[in-house]
Amino acid sequence: MRVGFDSRPAKETHGIGRYSRCLLAALRDHGRGEIVETHKPRRCDVFHSPWIDGAMLRPSVPQVVTLHDLIPLKRRGEYLRSGLRFRMRYLAVQRAARVIVPTHAVADDAVYQLQIPREKLAVIPEAPASNLGPRDEAEVKAVCKRHGLAERYLLWVGRMTTPDPRKRVAALARARRKMPLVLVGAIHPWAHELPNVTLTGALSDDDLAAVYSGAHALVFPSDDEGFGVPPVEALACGTPVAACDVPAVREVLHGRVSLTSVDDLDGLVAAAECARRPAPPPPAWTWEDAAAATWEVYAQAAAS
Repeated sequence: MRVGFDSRPAKETHGIGRYSRCLLAALRDHGRGEIVETHKPRRCDVFHSPWIDGAMLRPSVPQVVTLHDLIPLKRRGEYLRSGLRFRMRYLAVQRAARVIVPTHAVADDAVYQLQIPREKLAVIPEAPASNLGPRDEAEVKAVCKRHGLAERYLLWVGRMTTPDPRKRVAALARARRKMPLVLVGAIHPWAHELPNVTLTGALSDDDLAAVYSGAHALVFPSDDEGFGVPPVEALACGTPVAACDVPAVREVLHGRVSLTSVDDLDGLVAAAECARRPAPPPPAWTWEDAAAATWEVYAQAAAS
């Protein structure tokens, strides 16, 4: 089988970039067919767009689309510009032969919001990158010193290039806390206005693993998510997690993280400050598992 894979998002630093890079590498290693990096799937048996921006209205071959969430559609008032941009993309998703989603929570949204039949949906979870794991004390101290981090700190990881209402980073910065708060991720000038926080910018995977390992806990204040990669990465590095109780996070990490009401950010921070090591391990699912499941989806799409 010859699969055209739109690798354009792989260069991005946020979650979809991580997904595209990790899945693409695992698909190649799994070796069940040929992967061609292209967004113009000529002479291919199947085309996979791992992001909604690459979904095609009239693909020349059966199309598989990964739908990470439907938040712009669910919260139109907060994502007016995104909703308009995605309108034709959502139509392309509806026309796809198969749609991959990371959780059953997103599958439910796809059925309700886009009326996609359940038999066209495949729930394939994500995983931490293989190079994200616990780092030793010497490496943690060196990386923290280089980035000016305190000995004990709370951590948030994400993207701050544009304000995202569901991430609630500004509200987290204003919440009551005793420990310093470190924000990791690509930044926009608005982020420099956040009070009493340390911004590191985007980090290499090695530095990110060390910063995860050195954190007292990860704080995850999102009030809606499709999966929630940072909590899984934090657990892979041995770091406890406090998160808001939203369906996708509960589905992926129930019993592994401390969950608090979305309306209580002070309680979320307090739970993070009370966290204790050792943290539970992340779910056993790997990118190799995801690749095997994705090849099955390709076969189903080709047969359809």
